[in-house]
Amino acid sequence: MQVPVITLDNGTAGEIELPEALFAAQPRADIMARVVHWQLAKRRAGTHKVKGMGEVSGTTKKPYRQKGTGNARQGSLRAPQFRTGGVVHGPVVRDHGYSLNKKVRRLGLISALSQKAAEGKLVVLDTAAASEAKTSVLAKQLKALGWSSVLVVDAQVDESFGRGIRNLPHMHVLPTMGANVYDILNHDVLALTRAGVAALTERLA
Repeated sequence: MQVPVITLDNGTAGEIELPEALFAAQPRADIMARVVHWQLAKRRAGTHKVKGMGEVSGTTKKPYRQKGTGNARQGSLRAPQFRTGGVVHGPVVRDHGYSLNKKVRRLGLISALSQKAAEGKLVVLDTAAASEAKTSVLAKQLKALGWSSVLVVDAQVDESFGRGIRNLPHMHVLPTMGANVYDILNHDVLALTRAGVAALTERLA
């Protein structure tokens, strides 16, 4: 699978051979959905918490005697039917993450890469490096390329390039080990560098 290579200045830099097993597979929407759900579940903080009946402040004394008042019997002012009572079955601090097989995660990443390639939104850059960390310079280059939302994946993120692009909305750069299904699908264009393609191929081999 031959793909042209471009530069940040929108020049040509030859071609590169992309392995069809990784970039020309049949995209699986169901697998990508499972991987995205797994990623978002792991990102949840899980710090939501409410107080139960045994945790709210208040007396444990019986409010009034059991019989003879004409009211319903009550055993505690901490009960959930009272305004200052505890919450029943409320959220507690917990981890929302769960395990997902490595084969499923790998297939999800391959599906995301193949979908971008099939849509014509996969671009290969010669390098993703900047001589100086100037956001204005990078903004002009990316605008000239016609990109409004792009994820750049490189083997090692160039420090100047990373500092220059981080202030641009919908523009992100990740190392190869950080490439994931959610971020790939969440950006319009996926830009891989030559080094990024090699590292990604090695990672998924």
